[in-house]
Amino acid sequence: MLTCSAAVDSMFPKSILILGLIVLGLHACTCKFVDIAKSTTYFTLCVEFAVFQYNEAQPDEFAYKLLWVRRSQQKILSWTYLMDLDMGRTICKKHDEDINNCHLQEGPGKKTVSCTFVVNIIPVPIHFTLLNSTCLRMKIREDPVFSQETDFFYYGD
Repeated sequence: MLTCSAAVDSMFPKSILILGLIVLGLHACTCKFVDIAKSTTYFTLCVEFAVFQYNEAQPDEFAYKLLWVRRSQQKILSWTYLMDLDMGRTICKKHDEDINNCHLQEGPGKKTVSCTFVVNIIPVPIHFTLLNSTCLRMKIREDPVFSQETDFFYYGD
């Protein structure tokens, strides 16, 4: 017959093992990004922050504006967001008031970039940190049926 202390002694290693598996499981989950809606409040704020940071870092006097959000993700159990954005060069200067309503440049000034940003936000008080950014220029050809005011772009090879 087992005594009470013997039963506790045999359960102790099992409880340590279970606790360890729970901690490892939580750690594995916190590193993963999951898809979220593009309209999530903090995500949209992070997108605006990323576009602003991109414009500030460019020596170009013209502003780039958001054309398309290709990926919207959030790291599990955190305020870290991952986004793939396509942006186009506008006819407006980067410090103009309403860049979103500026027309895209045409002809030789036309440039489009595809960027991946990782942004962390502290909600109260709101503070943004750009953790990583990588951008590549894209080759774009527009279908003449669509105007520059649409979000339909075809990516060339």
